Amino acid sequence: MAVGWAQPAILILLLLVAVARAPAPAVRADKLARGGPVLAGMEVSSAVFPLYGDVYPHGLYYVAMSIGNPPRPYFLDVDTGSDLTWLQCDAPCVSCSKVPHPLYRPTKNKLVHCVDQMCTALHGDLTGRHGCDSPQEQCNYEIRYADQGSSLGVLVNDIFALRLANSSVVRPSLVFGCGYDQQVGSSSEVSPTDGVLGLGSGSISLISQFKQNGITENVVGHCLSTRGGGFLFFGDDLVPYSRATWAPMARSAFRNYYSPGLASLYFGGRSLGVRPMEVVFDSGSSFTYFAAQPYQVIINAIKGDLSKTLKEVSDPSLPICWKGKRPFKSVLDVKKEFKSLVLSFSNGKRALMEIPPENYLIVTKYGNACLGILNGSEVGVRELNIVGDITMQDQMVIYDNERGQIGWIRAPCDRIPKFGSSLL
Repeated sequence: MAVGWAQPAILILLLLVAVARAPAPAVRADKLARGGPVLAGMEVSSAVFPLYGDVYPHGLYYVAMSIGNPPRPYFLDVDTGSDLTWLQCDAPCVSCSKVPHPLYRPTKNKLVHCVDQMCTALHGDLTGRHGCDSPQEQCNYEIRYADQGSSLGVLVNDIFALRLANSSVVRPSLVFGCGYDQQVGSSSEVSPTDGVLGLGSGSISLISQFKQNGITENVVGHCLSTRGGGFLFFGDDLVPYSRATWAPMARSAFRNYYSPGLASLYFGGRSLGVRPMEVVFDSGSSFTYFAAQPYQVIINAIKGDLSKTLKEVSDPSLPICWKGKRPFKSVLDVKKEFKSLVLSFSNGKRALMEIPPENYLIVTKYGNACLGILNGSEVGVRELNIVGDITMQDQMVIYDNERGQIGWIRAPCDRIPKFGSSLL
């Protein structure tokens, strides 16, 4: 869900509620296309997908997935900060953006009913409430994001085609959202994606459904390249367990977000004196966001440490930017002027995440260096501290729901790994 750079992209789930005020439009009663089942006795494996996009100028990373029978490609915004996967769809469409592919068209017999356990999970995981007046009633949803975007629709199930590391191809029938009423930026602009790939920890999440179908372990990870692209993986075959830094997953006060717990802030090797704050990892956010107080402390530390060769300048890309004696071509031209930030997680044994300048700065088309750390209080996320894409670049980040831990390790994310070979 892309947002203009004056209001940087942030795909944080705020609320998910049942839609009771108006029934969804009736979907077309076309003939059901028969999908192939998951193979009985199939061994659990893994899958890798290439990623596309970047932090700047596109503002998101997305994956191409094949859905339906026959399978058709769709671009999905990779979002570990929400659970529900959804596509803009013609059910018919009330309000949809222009998207890269023809709108997904469901059939009536693919509707998920409100008594289905996945419907209960959808509403129960996030609101704790679920009403169902009739067993045949369809499962409606409304999902809202902090960037003021939203999707209203109905749950459906359809085939997802995946090629696994063991060379097999599986076609499980998975539950996702058919969004027929979206508010996502300008309706006149072409959206870079057809929908959102929800990879949170809830049971409606795609990775949870892979586990339920015996396809992969409940492990997902991504490697976002500063050069653009990268890769997404499901399963644990690629996970460097002995070399990565690990922190136990903390139960977040912010629902199903992935959190390594409380973190202290350091800059240039010294503590910034900020009380430990809850941090979540969210690939649906282009930038990193801190609550008002730690944000201001970081700004003061960075500005107080800069040389006089850098001058603060206005740039439409981000709120705080600097120019040099000549335009910068890349972050490498300016990184020596900045020091590293460090997040020290008290939930793990020396679980440190270093954030070098290239993980919190971008260089814009105007040749300025801009700070990719933003004040979350100004965009509606209040006390939520978010590690976004810019900070996770050139790191393999692993969300291991099997062992209840989150890991990270520096990696060459522009090289898509082959199974059986070492990436790191």
